[in-house]
Amino acid sequence: MTVCYDTLKLQLQGLLEGESDWIANLANASALLWMSLPDINWVGFYLRRGDQLVLGPFQGKPACTRIAMGVGVCGTAATANQSQRVADVHQFDGHIACDTASNSELVVPIANNDQVVAVLDIDSPQFGRFSEADQQGMEQLAALLAKVYPG
Repeated sequence: MTVCYDTLKLQLQGLLEGESDWIANLANASALLWMSLPDINWVGFYLRRGDQLVLGPFQGKPACTRIAMGVGVCGTAATANQSQRVADVHQFDGHIACDTASNSELVVPIANNDQVVAVLDIDSPQFGRFSEADQQGMEQLAALLAKVYPG
């Protein structure tokens, strides 16, 4: 199944329109991605709180609650303010295994005024699940979410 990121972008814009609550917007975004992306086992957000990322709205099994900046795939993406697309998380130095079924991961930072305020985290049980097109599509969705950040 191919993901149509243009359609996802339109759907997310519709969900965000007229809503200013950050948590509500992230909750709807995680639900939209959960129902739209094949072969994933977790999708959600970690919110930056000082030198940590704290679990935000998500879909999937219970997850790690706090991640230090610079640690794991999420902390690396947040510190570098750069997406991390990992084909095999078991080869990623310092990977945090919240769900042992996860084998690949895509993490996209969400920045406001060049400051990372959250990350979008997507896990899959398939090795190499995420393509460059997935990364680019998710970066576009993250940019939409950054525009509605209340900060």
